Amino acid sequence: MTSSMSHAEIDAFAQQFIDAILAGDVDAVISIYADGATIWHNFDNIDQTPVQNGKTLAAMHRLLPGFRYDEIRRTILDDGFWQQHVLRGTGAGGDLSMPAALRVYVSDGKVTRLEEYLDPAPFTVAIGR
Repeated sequence: MTSSMSHAEIDAFAQQFIDAILAGDVDAVISIYADGATIWHNFDNIDQTPVQNGKTLAAMHRLLPGFRYDEIRRTILDDGFWQQHVLRGTGAGGDLSMPAALRVYVSDGKVTRLEEYLDPAPFTVAIGR
């Protein structure tokens, strides 16, 4: 499946999406998802809805002041993008440095599916649980 968007448009879209995530703008993130979009995590193998994902995002920002992505490496694909980054922040248990990756599928200017790959153990330590 290919997107109707050019690689340059997908790259700009990706940056807008990531900027909304990093700003903790839950409403903006949810509005970028297509109706029926799914958000999957490798560590629990569960598909979330955009609203559920918004709650997760809000919790991340609440539990990890300074939540950010560093060392971003993004590859634009015909149907979306692949992004590797290091998720960072500071929680009650200390600093977080967690490598992660996103595979994001895009169609008609909306995210239709997001797959997130990470090991949640460093997050658990950083938030003191």
